[in-house]
Amino acid sequence: MASISVFQCVYIVFLLACISDFGYGDTVFDVMKDGAVADGKTDNSKVFENVFQKACQSEGTNVVLIPQGTYLLYPIILKGPCKGQVEFQIKGTLKASTDNAHTINVDHWISFQYIDQLVLSGGGTLDGQGASAWDDNTCSKDPNCKSLPISLRFDFVTNSRISHLTSINSKNAHVNLFACKGIMIDNIHLQAPADSPNTDGIHIGTSSTIEISNSIIATGDDCVSMSPGSQNIHVRNVKCGPGHGISVGSLGGSAGEEDVSGLLVTNCTFTGTDNGVRVKTWAKPHASNVFNLTFADIIMENVRNPIIIDQRYCPSASCVQGDSQIQIRNVKYGNIRGTSSTKIAVAFECSKVKPCQGIELKEINLAYQGADGPVASSCSNVKGVASGEQKPPSCV
Repeated sequence: MASISVFQCVYIVFLLACISDFGYGDTVFDVMKDGAVADGKTDNSKVFENVFQKACQSEGTNVVLIPQGTYLLYPIILKGPCKGQVEFQIKGTLKASTDNAHTINVDHWISFQYIDQLVLSGGGTLDGQGASAWDDNTCSKDPNCKSLPISLRFDFVTNSRISHLTSINSKNAHVNLFACKGIMIDNIHLQAPADSPNTDGIHIGTSSTIEISNSIIATGDDCVSMSPGSQNIHVRNVKCGPGHGISVGSLGGSAGEEDVSGLLVTNCTFTGTDNGVRVKTWAKPHASNVFNLTFADIIMENVRNPIIIDQRYCPSASCVQGDSQIQIRNVKYGNIRGTSSTKIAVAFECSKVKPCQGIELKEINLAYQGADGPVASSCSNVKGVASGEQKPPSCV
């Protein structure tokens, strides 16, 4: 965990540097001065692109200011590299389009690419207007379904911070990180109805050294999800629910996937979620590894599956079942307490051909008040140890 400790030191320095809206000598680019219209009806994507390019091509620290007001914004790509540091200060409300031309088969709403030292902050709101598109989400039935926009995409972004923002009603995921490194996400609020499809809070893939902290995530899918290539991720002080919990996976859906390692989830609270802390893999013949995961000091409040490893993940009835080739090892659970909404509070369904190795349970206290008997555990193909209080009784 040494890399996480170093990252936390860098985080503190960076946080202090970004604590004020504008620093001495910063150049401010106000979108209103370049023709933005804050009436909630006029598309501002060209204005925002032009202002961003001015800031991006300037040396020093450059602030793109979006003042209070409501701005309609069509899908936009803001692409570096930049000559200096760019800070995006969103004070107002950005609204996504609801028409099909800017929604169906579009994978982004606001996309940042190839930028180093980006700051995205300001206390404003991003309204994805997802209710206009959720009925068009057919992905649970059609593997070739058309994509819907992710509210905030970050591709190849490094050493950056996202903070003090609210995102509501995303059409797809709220935040997506791909090929990113050194990203700090803090004090954000992500919200969508519990039945809104695929509205993950933060989805991470092929990225490393990511810290998510002091945030509230209430969506219709995973609060935080980590796909192949996620390494050295720290999630702390996050309130999750409703939603599907914090998940590693799903993994093993395709050949050649990268390993997932170095996840630390601490001091989080789950309320009314379908899952708490989960690892999920497809029962398919694609091999990779998941290792060095720690879940500690966690509160579960009426959670359906507080602790779960599911290596026969199948969200539909059409899965071809086999044996998962994902090797899961060195997973620690410590000081996890609260209530389960189902009898089985701890469930490890691991692969027959690659059993889970090095599973550790310490100080687990999960209660269940249902009529079908006392709280219980369920284990298949798992090797590990348990110590301290074990409620339910450990099957490891």
